[in-house]
Amino acid sequence: MNSRQRRGVILLLLSVLCALGAFAGVLSVIDDVESKVGPEVTAYRLKSDVAPYTALGRGQFEKISMPERWLSENAVTDLREIQDKIAVTTLREGSLLQTDMIVDRPALRPGQQEVAIMIDAATGVAGKITPGSTVNVYATFEGEREGDPSQSKIIVTNAQVLDVGRLTALRPDESDRDRQATEAVPITFALSTIDAQRITYAESFAQRVRLALVAPGSDTAVPEQDRTYELAKDK
Repeated sequence: MNSRQRRGVILLLLSVLCALGAFAGVLSVIDDVESKVGPEVTAYRLKSDVAPYTALGRGQFEKISMPERWLSENAVTDLREIQDKIAVTTLREGSLLQTDMIVDRPALRPGQQEVAIMIDAATGVAGKITPGSTVNVYATFEGEREGDPSQSKIIVTNAQVLDVGRLTALRPDESDRDRQATEAVPITFALSTIDAQRITYAESFAQRVRLALVAPGSDTAVPEQDRTYELAKDK
């Protein structure tokens, strides 16, 4: 082997050694990154904004993977956790779903039933009635006969709100052209049978139905003589 061949062999060996060194360096970097990042886990991200107190469904989220060490302890990693849950506040598009963003949907007690009525947005407690709220329901009625005074009545006390729907534009009937279109919100209550009858009667026949938000812990018992109000008696 002449000198030129020896130099060629030496250069070839050096090239192989450099390649092996570079490969070892890459493996070392990968190993270091993996040790810092750790294994990946499943998380869920909001596809779009979700309004407060909205019932949650799988279609509102997209599944992603991310390093476990970067995920907060209260992150939701299994969508079974959203079953029978509602958003406790506005959930923003792109946010990772966490358990402190959701709460249990209010449930019916034995003997109760769900009843939903439309409440005029102008006569409700705007933006303050949410699932879990307790309200008193007031209704105003015209006098039964001409000359009879109009009355305000407390129809139901301590009604539990289960759900608050979206604001909906209501159009007047063709036979009532003098009325303007109004906006209303469907409110779902948990009520006994008799209270369900009272509230549906009021929705059908009262001039107006109003909700009064009850403060937590308040004594809301109303004596029978105070359930009906007439202006003429308030003197």
